[in-house]
Amino acid sequence: MEEQREQLRVAWVDTDASGRIHFTAAFRWAEATEISLYRRLDLLRGGGSDFPRRQVEAEFRRMLAFEDEVEVLLRVARLGTTSITYRWEIRKDGEVAIDGGHTVVHVGPDGRPAPLADVFRTRLG
Repeated sequence: MEEQREQLRVAWVDTDASGRIHFTAAFRWAEATEISLYRRLDLLRGGGSDFPRRQVEAEFRRMLAFEDEVEVLLRVARLGTTSITYRWEIRKDGEVAIDGGHTVVHVGPDGRPAPLADVFRTRLG
């Protein structure tokens, strides 16, 4: 199954008043890495907005702060009939700071779950 890595630096906007990351930053970083995966695999055309989140989770293991350099590793964990489950880690200095995952569901024009297109299965699998 496919995976994507992204390097980034914790920005001021990613932090709260204490200078530590706000919990929502991890989800934004995972989503940005997911979009980078779609871009690399040429899957952005006509499909990115058809995948709302069904489930998200994260466990925060180590503090991250303003200006920390981190790596996000996102991998496809499961391809369902209508959904894709991702697992991801955010690492600092090679150690896992946050691990999490999210599941997206492909929906059709009526907003109801619809089978994944073959191109997604082929390129993500």
